[in-house]
Amino acid sequence: MTLNRIKVLVIAGIAFLVVTIAGFNNQPLGTPAAAADTATTYKAKCAMCHTPKAEKFFDPARTDEEHVQAILKGKKGEKPPYMPGFEEKGMTPEEARALAQFMRTLRTPAN
Repeated sequence: MTLNRIKVLVIAGIAFLVVTIAGFNNQPLGTPAAAADTATTYKAKCAMCHTPKAEKFFDPARTDEEHVQAILKGKKGEKPPYMPGFEEKGMTPEEARALAQFMRTLRTPAN
């Protein structure tokens, strides 16, 4: 085997591994891994203003679509800090919807 052929095989192998690993990280929203990602996102990006139980600045009477728009586009309140828009930071509507639904579960009393 020539040196060039070995290089091509190594590069192809590395590319295959990268694509395979990337495929495993894109979990559908209904999976436990996606739920854990949503919880991690909430703790990292939201809990500091909304509290760990989503008790502040979250109205469960609003529709999921209203929450999704607030998450994606941001919302200006009476005084700072204002809700930033996360769409420009790479959040998708599906991720925003999962986040809004997760926040609802935090507000629901455990039975």
